[in-house]
Formats: sequence, structure tokens, C-alpha cells
Amino acid sequence: MGAGVAKKGGGGGRRGRRRRGGAPMSEINVTPFIDVMLVLLIIFMVAAPMLTVGVPVQLPETAANALPTEQEEPLAITMTADGKLLIQKNEISPDELIPKLTAIAAERTSDKIFLRADGSIPYARVAEVMGALSKGGFNNIGLVTDAGGPSLDGG
Repeated sequence: MGAGVAKKGGGGGRRGRRRRGGAPMSEINVTPFIDVMLVLLIIFMVAAPMLTVGVPVQLPETAANALPTEQEEPLAITMTADGKLLIQKNEISPDELIPKLTAIAAERTSDKIFLRADGSIPYARVAEVMGALSKGGFNNIGLVTDAGGPSLDGG
């Protein structure tokens, strides 16, 4: 790879370039490392946009910081502006919500769930879904918002 042994002797076409006999070369070839790093960079650049939940929702903006991540994949409920209700990316009817959540809660170790509701949905409808989430076994409800919005301190 980058280590070799220089031959002893001064004959032939190598005049003026003498090394000590049998000394190993101490040069490191970094080209393979750079190639691997560039391939990994491309893989992560392509894969990163695919890691988000893909339902388009206009989230309200707040000044709150993001929640820390956990080891188990977070469960997300989405409420769209046109009244659709989705678990992750699967659309369900409102009367199926509690039975499906109960079944999901029985298989999960965490009771954390994220609620993504469009900003145009009335608060009463969001509160109804939050009550259904609690009844389905998920008491740790996080409301998802976009960062950088208005805050009460005028900032």
C-alpha cells in the first residue's frame, strides 16, 4: 500500500538517489481514504432528505427549541388542512384512531407521540385529537412546530 523496501546499491539508472539499504518507506497513501470519505458524503447527502415524514403540512411557527431525539422511531400523527388524519404516512378515519393507537401502544416501549397539525385547523379539533391520543395510550404528546416564529417577549 505505501510501504516498500528500497534496494541497496548504486548501479543502473539511479545515480544520486541513494537510500540506506533495507529501510522501509514511511510515506502514507491517503488517496483511498479520501475516496471513501467522498463516497460516504454523497451517500449521506442523498439519504438525509428521505429521513423526514413526507406529508406536506403548513406548521405554525414558535420560538421554542426542538425536542431531543430518542432511540425509538417517533410516532407522528398528522392533521392536514383538508381534514385528513394520518398515522405516519397512512391515512385513517377518525373513528379508527383510538383502536389503532391502542394496538400501537401495546407494541411500543415509549408513550411519546408527535402531533403535527396544520396552522389553519381550529384549536377545538386539535384538542379533540389530543384527547383521542391520550385515550389510545399516548400521554406524552409533543406538538410539532416550525422554529423561528414569533415569541411573547417581542423577539
